[in-house]
Amino acid sequence: MALYLSKSGKHLPNLKQKFGLLRRINNNLSSCSWSCCFHHQNQPSLSPIPIGIIPTLFSFRRFESSKPDKHLGSLHNHGGGHPQVLNFPGGKVKFTPDLKFLSDYPDERVHCYRVLDGSGQTVGSNFVQIEKDVALKMYKDMVTLQTMDTIFYEAQRQGRISFYVTATGEEAINIASAAALTIDDLVFPQYREAGVLLWRGFTLQEFAHQCFGNKYDNGKGRQMPAHYGSNKHNYFTVASTVATQIPHAVGAAYSLKMDGRDACTITYFGDGGTSTGDFHAAMNFAAVMEVPVILLCRNNGWAISTPVSDQFRSDGVVVKGQAYGVRSIRVDGNDALAVFSAVHFARKMAISESQPVLIEALTYRAGHHSTSDDSSKYRPIEEIEWWKEAQNPVARFRKWLEGQGWWAPTSESELREYARHEVLQAIQVAEKVDKPDLAQLFTDVYDVPPSNLIDQEKSLRESVERHPHEYSH
Repeated sequence: MALYLSKSGKHLPNLKQKFGLLRRINNNLSSCSWSCCFHHQNQPSLSPIPIGIIPTLFSFRRFESSKPDKHLGSLHNHGGGHPQVLNFPGGKVKFTPDLKFLSDYPDERVHCYRVLDGSGQTVGSNFVQIEKDVALKMYKDMVTLQTMDTIFYEAQRQGRISFYVTATGEEAINIASAAALTIDDLVFPQYREAGVLLWRGFTLQEFAHQCFGNKYDNGKGRQMPAHYGSNKHNYFTVASTVATQIPHAVGAAYSLKMDGRDACTITYFGDGGTSTGDFHAAMNFAAVMEVPVILLCRNNGWAISTPVSDQFRSDGVVVKGQAYGVRSIRVDGNDALAVFSAVHFARKMAISESQPVLIEALTYRAGHHSTSDDSSKYRPIEEIEWWKEAQNPVARFRKWLEGQGWWAPTSESELREYARHEVLQAIQVAEKVDKPDLAQLFTDVYDVPPSNLIDQEKSLRESVERHPHEYSH
């Protein structure tokens, strides 16, 4: 660390600021008992939430702790059949003579928050009212995302790009969640959240440059297609490794908390990501350190070819949050208004109360996992088609817009034709742009390249000279 700081002196002021904060925290702790650091059981740790405004959330409270010398006096026998209570480290626990195990599965599954039914009609009033211009942008971006996915998928099948992954069936999660955030919130995506970047202003041309890996690609052609990243839009670069972005998001949220920033982080992952150790480590860290992070799980039923029934026996993902002491909610991921409302309130709680929030968005991956997958080999085609038609999130949101008088059917074909033209134009431009220079393969990691890297570059250039017809550089 000393060597790093000696070369990067500009980081010292920030580190000193953080160390100063830790020193103040330590001084405050030394002036009071440990019990003052926890919310007392008779004092709720949550700010009042008006009934009927926010859908049901798991409550969160720190259990009262105590000094060791009070433990002996905390064992009370009230008599009359009342259980005894012992103040264990971490909180008071009642004893019971009943030999009873916790149920392995609840009698009823956790309910799923919904605003719009399948026909686009509202089923209640507990949701955030969206302004007309925001709602229209949401719909246009959902259609654009649909169109982009269709055309880029076809481009891969034509051999024009090497790989692609779509968000088919999950457009509402992408766009609605992005609309509920601000540009200052840091996004740690998986690989099915291109819509979040689209909402933030990443252009179709920039998407095309990345997928073709040309010299205008932010990643300089080093990443797989559809693995976007943009410092300008606070969107961290996609990594294919499953769930590694979750602890990154939690760590970044801890930094935002230390800096006192009016922002949070959000991380997206699939149901398969919850089967990794990174998910559980991140959840525990987020809860214990009380960091402003939104953990949004797109439970689309499949981790490539592995169904959720083969991944866990719990009631989905939402109950895992409660186990770690994290506020959690289950929402209809095909309902744009439900997703928007859930993320909107989650962001408020994360920032104002410095608490993590877990959102399980139930949806269905209506496309193949990627261009490397054929999902018809492990699930019925009829099932896929039913979800595409009956539970289409874009169509449902359009019906709501029409009911509001904000969208006319005559505008539909015009919008889709425009989006198709723009995507095709972007592809035609991107595939004509030169690839990055070979030297870019060896930059941006080491200040002074090590000898083995120098040897590799030399070997590569010699190979290019021997076979010039195989390379464009």
